[in-house]
This record gives sequence, structure tokens and C-alpha cells, in this order.
Amino acid sequence: MTPGSCDDLAGATARWWHLLDDGRIQCDVCPRTCRLRDGQRGYCFVRARDGDHLVLTTYGRSSGFAVDPIEKKPLAHFYPGTSVLSFGTAGCNLGCRFCQNWDLSAARSADRLAARATPTQIASAAHEAGCASVAFTYNDPVVFAEYAIDAAAAAHEAGLRTVAVTAGYVLPEPRAELFGAMDAANIDLKGFTEDFYWRTTGGHLRDVLDTIAHVAATDTWLELTCLVIPGLNDDRAQLAAMCSWIVAEAGPDVPLHLSAFHPAHKMPDVPRTDPATLRTARAIAIDAGLRFVYTGNVHDPSGEVTRCASCDHTLVERDWYQLLRYDLDPDGRCPSCATPLPGRFGAQPGTWGRRTTRVTIS
Repeated sequence: MTPGSCDDLAGATARWWHLLDDGRIQCDVCPRTCRLRDGQRGYCFVRARDGDHLVLTTYGRSSGFAVDPIEKKPLAHFYPGTSVLSFGTAGCNLGCRFCQNWDLSAARSADRLAARATPTQIASAAHEAGCASVAFTYNDPVVFAEYAIDAAAAAHEAGLRTVAVTAGYVLPEPRAELFGAMDAANIDLKGFTEDFYWRTTGGHLRDVLDTIAHVAATDTWLELTCLVIPGLNDDRAQLAAMCSWIVAEAGPDVPLHLSAFHPAHKMPDVPRTDPATLRTARAIAIDAGLRFVYTGNVHDPSGEVTRCASCDHTLVERDWYQLLRYDLDPDGRCPSCATPLPGRFGAQPGTWGRRTTRVTIS
């Protein structure tokens, strides 16, 4: 990796790097392991060398803050109906040709980072807005892990929960610390072949699978998302293999969200995902043994319902991000057969609904 040079390297000292024998600094956050000379930035553009240190140039800076429904992350089994303060920075360590947030992830200018906030200010704003959680999202929190971890600590001190929305392309040491600071995570599993990952994201499948297996073995609640792209990762055999791996390595109770693609970034000519394709993918996932499979980015009421895995009783019914029905006992069990619903649930659901509200932190 030979990053480009740049100016304006002001930022907080980063973690997870070491000095090489040839005088370069190697970033140890993700599998790219960018090797930097003074004044160079890594592939993500936000981790940069400044003299004898690596700095995170986006620490304390954000593209903006919003209060969202937790279902939008998407998380279906993590305190349904509650609100979450969401924010991101800029940059990404993958180069997805189909990126749906490319204006942030592919940003090469600090102009997108007009908002500033300390971790304590973020926690205070979330608390004042009545949020139950803080989410690190929009771009990948792996590239601003130091900021996310500090903000997560402040959120926990304020009695709030934390959520990471990520592609999971991260090395073991920062992986353990980042997800150890999170109460829940949604990880994108973008496909299930190395060829697909390399050609369309510039990353490697194995590293993402290692992250999913790691998080699945911890106390952090895990859900997965796969953006189903026509002609690229919607092959029946590939979907079946992916779902079988999830069952074997992460467990049958991990919720899987199958989301519809819409043309974006470097794939403007690829057609939108047909709802029928999502329904077929959902059937494949269920046949593979996954118990909780949802469809997203389309209006598909049957793919938004949570049913008891034992007796098929309707537990949670949704219309987009709006809860229509919530029928769990205070311990998160099915009222019909007393089977626990895997996830994290309160005695009562939240009442935030489907709205998104912008927040200004000063």
C-alpha cells in the first residue's frame, strides 16, 4: 500500500501502529496494514502519519448527528422501538463499488466534517434526546475506532448502550477492543466468495468471517446484513453456503437482514434488487437453518415480522421501522410457549417510531 501525501494532519494520536525498520509507520487497525512515511495518509484517508506518530484526523469531528429508530441500523432483536443517536465521520478501509453511503466513506475532504463533539458531549446529547443507545455508523467505525471507543465509554457512564454498524474489516487487537466496547453490532457480510470480496470491495472475505466468529463468541449482541446485488452475490448456491456458514460458526439465532440494492456509486447500471429475489434469498436462509431472517430496503411486511422459533407465535410486527405489535413477556419470552427470544429486550418496547431527527451538538 502506497498512500498519497497530504497536508492538515492535525488529530488525536492513534493507537495500533508500530515503526518499521525502514522508518515507515505501519497502521495495525485493519488488514491493509498501510505503511506510511511522514505526511502520508492510509487507504482510509483519515489515519495519517504526523512525524513519529500515527494520528486519527477525524477524532472529535463528525458528518452530523441524528436520532434514528434502532430498527434502521438494522437491529431487530435489540430493544425494539427505541431511539439511537447515530453519527459517523468520513473515510473507509474498504472500496465497495456498490457503497450506499459513498459520499461519506469515499470522502477525501474534511469539508464533510462540519460537526464537532467530544465523547462526553455525544453522550450528553443522546441522554438529553431520550435515546437508549449511541450508534457508530454511516461510515465504518473501524477507521475511527479510538473515537468510537472513547464515546462508548462516555455513553456507558451516562447509562446508554452502544452499537457498531460495520463491515468488520479489522485486525484482532483493535477488533477485541472495539467490539468489547459495544453492546450490539450489525456486521455486513457482503458476499461469500473471495472473488466477490476482492473484485467489488478490495478486501478479503476471511478477515470478515473471523470478525463475525469473534463477536458471536462474546456478550455483544450480533446481527448480520447482506446487501443482495443482482448478478453479483444473489446466486442460490452462494447464499446457501453463506447461511450454512452462519449457522455453523455464529449460530442459528443470529438475525440476518437481506437488503435490497439500489444503483449507487460505481454501479449505476446494475438493476435494483427485485423483491422476489429477496423473498427467495430469505427462503434459502430459513432452509439453511437460520431462525430469524428479515428483508430490508423494500416494503415486505412478511419479511419484517419476528415469530417464535418454537410455536410460530407473532412476537413483533413492523411496518418499515414502526412497531405495530409487541407481544413479549417482561423477560423477553414468547407468551404462548415461554420460549426466550434471542436478543436484548426491555420490559416494554420503545415508542420512537420511524422518524429521524437531526441533532446539533454545540
